[in-house]
Amino acid sequence: MPSATAVQSTEKHRVARKSTFVSIVLNTVLMALQIVIGVFAHSQALVADGIHSLADLISDFVVLIANRHSGAEPDADHNYGHSRYETVASLFLGALLIAVGVGMLWRAGTRLADLQSIPAVHMSALAVAVLVLISKESLFRYMLREAQRVRSAMLIANAWHARSDAASSLVVALGIIGSLAGVRLLDPIAAAIVGFMVARMGWTFGWDALQDLSDRALDETASADMRALLLATPGVRDVHEMRTRKMGDFALVDAHILVDPLISVSEGHYIAESARLRVLADSRVLDALIHVDPENDAVARPTVNLPNRERVVGEVNAAFAAAGLKPASVNIHYLSTGLNVEVVLAPPDLRTAENDAPSLSRVDLDALRRSLGARKLDVLQEVDALRAESGTSTEAGPGEAIAPAKAAESHGAT
Repeated sequence: MPSATAVQSTEKHRVARKSTFVSIVLNTVLMALQIVIGVFAHSQALVADGIHSLADLISDFVVLIANRHSGAEPDADHNYGHSRYETVASLFLGALLIAVGVGMLWRAGTRLADLQSIPAVHMSALAVAVLVLISKESLFRYMLREAQRVRSAMLIANAWHARSDAASSLVVALGIIGSLAGVRLLDPIAAAIVGFMVARMGWTFGWDALQDLSDRALDETASADMRALLLATPGVRDVHEMRTRKMGDFALVDAHILVDPLISVSEGHYIAESARLRVLADSRVLDALIHVDPENDAVARPTVNLPNRERVVGEVNAAFAAAGLKPASVNIHYLSTGLNVEVVLAPPDLRTAENDAPSLSRVDLDALRRSLGARKLDVLQEVDALRAESGTSTEAGPGEAIAPAKAAESHGAT
């Protein structure tokens, strides 16, 4: 994991522990007040809100457990780390909230079915409801600020959970006020509304978590940012087949980059590594896999019946050996347009008499090209750099270009 990402992850876990402990303490106090006062004040809405606070308390412990495990380093069983523990925790929270909400709706429905048994609500229930409303709204603002600072989806979800608590407390307060005014059915109606809000919030969290666990991609804006980082890398001509998938609060990026098809493998690898480091500099990315393509393989690919390297090198060596020549290297380019072969000859030995020197004219390049099924066959001649520095000169023949380091003869077959 890159150092910047590791620092961000450490800070996120620290904030998660701190904010969650604050939520645990507050929810424990409020839950006790709501349930105890709700029972004595005959307010079903306040008791329902107390059960909601109990669900919050359970969810806080789930967040703590997920936060602890999601920060673990990659291992043999989890090569990409444990970031999805947070997503699983969000899914669990969603299921818990749905269950709690449905239970509240059921209890409110049975209460409304027997309106005559609804008792009068005591004023103390309103005081507790207002206290809970103020406390939960303050908790929401604190948790959301911290969650956005460290960019944690799980903590943001938990913060909005606190806001839903504040909204439900407002509904409870209104229901209690109505009941105190003589309309007793407003208290169970308020309880039913709270149940619906809780279930709806649980569905939202659970569905989002399920989408992330199903390898949901980054949004269009974030994906465009990743593509722009890749295209800005020197040597990258184009980007295609780019894919992203969520991994907790981070993302994995896979992409194919298009480079010059005639560069070396090491240069292509250098360009790919440069592009990867650019993407990893984005704090949203956990890891990136960059594939190098000489051509856009989504559009064009080399034909499958081209000869492999072993056959090409064997035939080239045999053809040149017949003329007394030995290639220093053979470069092969597999392209959608066909096979290109580049033969590099070692520098000529000046101590060999000119009339005894091996000659490239003895090699039938056209026949070799046809035998290989190549579209193009080029022959390059290396020149000894030490010889050039010592002042020894080699006279270039027709179609030959001599340079201090390398010289390319224009011999070739197309």
